[in-house]
Amino acid sequence: MNALEIKNLNVTIGETPILRDFSLTIPRGEVHALMGPNGTGKSTLAKVLAGHEDYTVQSGEILLDGESILGKEADEISHAGLFLAFQYPLEIPGVSIANFIRAALQARLPEGEEINAVQYYKNLYAKMDALQMDRKFTARSLNEGFSGGEKKRCEILQMSMLDPKYAVMDETDSGLDIDALRVVAEGVNLMRGPERGFLVITHYQRLLNYIVPDKVHIMYDGHIVQTGGKELAIELEEKGYEWVSRELATA
Repeated sequence: MNALEIKNLNVTIGETPILRDFSLTIPRGEVHALMGPNGTGKSTLAKVLAGHEDYTVQSGEILLDGESILGKEADEISHAGLFLAFQYPLEIPGVSIANFIRAALQARLPEGEEINAVQYYKNLYAKMDALQMDRKFTARSLNEGFSGGEKKRCEILQMSMLDPKYAVMDETDSGLDIDALRVVAEGVNLMRGPERGFLVITHYQRLLNYIVPDKVHIMYDGHIVQTGGKELAIELEEKGYEWVSRELATA
């Protein structure tokens, strides 16, 4: 099955349970939004999917197109086709954007094969233009001195160049003004298609005005408690997360 499948995942950090029998399937070609209050496990899920070593998977499965990625190193998971856009991208002084992305692409090629530099820069500049990024950014150190919006555009640029099968976006809207939000959303929408699946993790419905999801999931206490369409995000925006806890209490 061409999907990112998470089955009955139980995850702890130290002795503390974070994810509890968490299950979610994202087929290629679909955009799923995951919403929930702080501390419910959304960012933990993103990090576990990317192979973060601080978390312990007690049980469950994570399958990428039918192949398990549990226990694999982060670079192996990336090469398999999963991309994680960070909530707080790191600054890497001394490493230019152009060289960073080029090295990531080179690492995916068979041994002895080299990137065509002319074609690489042609593709890079085209994608930067689509994201309204000044081409001079290619010479700047990765994220060093960038505004919040510039960091997020850079994340989308990396995602676009690496062309993953599945993209997990961990609160990409965090810290963005409305103009930057629109540009980032347009970059994501340009990548939507039948060969790629998205998991968009967010607190707020406003991002979903621009990246309209196929499904919306509400996460609470480490697992999904409700699933619906775009209208579910609107209802959540109107009623707040207290509504979710009250619904669960009376269920």
